[in-house]
Amino acid sequence: MLEHEDSENFKCKTNCSKPFFPIFFYNWLLTIFFKKDQLPYKVSLENYTSIADVGHKKLDIQFVLKNFDSLKPVSLKTKGDYLGFTENNFWSSTTIVNTTNGELKYYFETARPITNIVELYVVNQQTGKIIKHISGDEKKFSQRSYPHRKCLFYLVIPPNSQLKLVLHVKSDGDVLKLPLILYSTEAFVNVNSTEQFVFGFFYGLLFFVAIVCFFLFISLKELTFLYYSLYVVSVGLLQFALDGYFYQYITPSGGWFSKHAVLLLAIVGAFILGRYSELFLQIKKNSERLYLVYKISYISFVALFLVTVFVPAALFYSYQIVNFLALIFFIIVLYSISYLLYSKKEVDILYVLGIFFLIIGFGVFILNNVGVIPNTFVTQNSSKIGTGLEVIFLSLSMANLIRKLKNEKEEFNRIALVKSEEMNELKSYFLSNISHELRTPLNVITNLVESASAEVKDKKTKKNCEVITYSAQSLLGSVNDILDFSKIEKNELRLEKKEFDVLNIFRNVRYNAKLKSKDKGLKFKFKKPELQSLVIIGDENRLFQILNNVLNNAIKFTTEGSVEFKVEIEMKSDNLASIKMIVSDTGVGIAKEKKDSLFDSFSQHSIDNKRKFGGLGLGLYIVKTLVDMQGGHIAIDSELGKGTVCTIILDYEIPEKKTVVAPVVTEAAVCDLGGKTILVVEDNAMNQMVIKMITKKWLNTVVIFANNGQEGLDAFAANRIDLVLMDLQMPVMDGYEATIAIRNGQVGEQNARIPIIAVTADVMESTKQRVAEIGMNHYLTKPINKEVLYQTIKQYV
Repeated sequence: MLEHEDSENFKCKTNCSKPFFPIFFYNWLLTIFFKKDQLPYKVSLENYTSIADVGHKKLDIQFVLKNFDSLKPVSLKTKGDYLGFTENNFWSSTTIVNTTNGELKYYFETARPITNIVELYVVNQQTGKIIKHISGDEKKFSQRSYPHRKCLFYLVIPPNSQLKLVLHVKSDGDVLKLPLILYSTEAFVNVNSTEQFVFGFFYGLLFFVAIVCFFLFISLKELTFLYYSLYVVSVGLLQFALDGYFYQYITPSGGWFSKHAVLLLAIVGAFILGRYSELFLQIKKNSERLYLVYKISYISFVALFLVTVFVPAALFYSYQIVNFLALIFFIIVLYSISYLLYSKKEVDILYVLGIFFLIIGFGVFILNNVGVIPNTFVTQNSSKIGTGLEVIFLSLSMANLIRKLKNEKEEFNRIALVKSEEMNELKSYFLSNISHELRTPLNVITNLVESASAEVKDKKTKKNCEVITYSAQSLLGSVNDILDFSKIEKNELRLEKKEFDVLNIFRNVRYNAKLKSKDKGLKFKFKKPELQSLVIIGDENRLFQILNNVLNNAIKFTTEGSVEFKVEIEMKSDNLASIKMIVSDTGVGIAKEKKDSLFDSFSQHSIDNKRKFGGLGLGLYIVKTLVDMQGGHIAIDSELGKGTVCTIILDYEIPEKKTVVAPVVTEAAVCDLGGKTILVVEDNAMNQMVIKMITKKWLNTVVIFANNGQEGLDAFAANRIDLVLMDLQMPVMDGYEATIAIRNGQVGEQNARIPIIAVTADVMESTKQRVAEIGMNHYLTKPINKEVLYQTIKQYV
């Protein structure tokens, strides 16, 4: 009794009405009859086929037809359609009898798409005519009898005819299978439609995932995404080769690579899957031993790849070895997951599900390949189903990885922010200290030189004193630039608003610029406004800094010729004045391509690296910042080799009551505090000496010195003090602690509101804020200007 499965419209039975009627004689046992009105929709010829394994013998069709029985054929149904991993030649025979009066047309599916040689001989046993059909991937795709990715043939069965289908197949060592299925035209169209839909979805999914992961790698620079993208591409190409599309569209000319694409892609895909799994599971971090196992597996895959390419004799075994290595590798991955779970390490459950479906899918695929389970659409495409589900779950796990990376990045940014804040605090502390350490000796130098210059009459000595003064001022300017740059970075630069006579600023700037120009042998011209005095509201120190930096720059970059400083004042209204300040020179000029970066920090527009002109390169950057903060405008017009013109326009408010600022106290003026007592809390002996030198000419003034905050508090016990000059950074007790103690009444309630003036080398904004917060009345910076010191003390006593 012979049984086989067919469509619902056609079923084979043991009675005489069955459409495939086997005759129970040996010669007719493998004969199939087609009857009128009961034509098959789809049927497998497996049970009606005998097959002979002839090894490596190369036989022709005439020999096979005459001697087929001597080749010891066996019924194909004893093995199913599985012939194993083999390089042998196989010949099969099937007889078809058309008992109808009409011509029948069928599609005959034979071997797998990746079979090397597939030759079908259709022998008309009535006429003796033999028609040869060719397929297989050993030849060019264009040479196939029927242009299809599968090893497929189009059969035309004449009416009332008997055909013998003799099939010759050969593989290169891969699994050889013979489905041997006849499809009616309708059945063939339906099968192809289903496959196109499933395959289109499958390959579209792989393509989309691969592209997205590759772009994620480009964006995030995370290798896991790159390896996953490469894995998806490799597994897609592997399926592409298994389905015959690789041969049809990529290597239609055939050749060595076309024949072995499945093997090579399987090796590459397994290698990349291993690398991806290792990175995703963080094997190197979690287990050195497991990491070593992965490295050994990589070496095995690379070795197999090289052997496959360079040792043709080993090709037959490569197909079996790659399956074995893939199985071992799956076991390694499963063990890795189990180990991590046992070690209570984090493992993404979606990754586990993805690997599970991959193993199940390929497991069913392999079982179907070796003939353990029958051929169905699901079993034949189980690797695609498993791979598709794996890709979906692994893609979801990659989404979790993105979330994890995002959280890690946010945590890293948080830590970096904390570190940055700590570094900013450290930088502020460093700048505060460096300011203190530099300004303290500058305070001594400036005041001692000024005192010596006033007392000596020798011109040469006076000249030397001026040089020392200019050098000290240059150093102080560099310190101020560094501190201002730090303030700008931290957005801590603040402008003061107070009344001052702007003409005094111009005169002071002119005086300094004239001396520096004279030292370089340059002519200096100053064109002042017609006004004798103009009181405005703004920050006089910052205006002086702006003009001083621009003029110093002009003098620095001018080796010969002149520097001109011109001021124009326009009264826009009774309470608003626009001041245009123009500084021009005949210096080196600025190239056009450098103008855009002129106001950048640390910009040296001398265009060379030889430090011809020196400087920190912060001046114009600070000038631009200060001008922008005041809502002003700065423009530079320059021509290389001819000079530069810098124009600054600033608008200032004019106070309602146009009071003229009192002239600066000169050396000849009398300084008299009317019997007041000043407590100077200062730990540096040189600074104490400077204050003694300044105050020794003051009339009716008592000055008491304390070396630290504690000594300053103790001084209140024996003295009636009218004002305190307080340093901030001192041993034992600093100025902050001492001020807080005084304000809290620790030296008597009558002294709790005594004027306290900070005298410090620290010019940081945070320090100024802290000083104001604890109740100090004023803030003076070192080097101390003796006239400013006197005026400030006079204001409070």
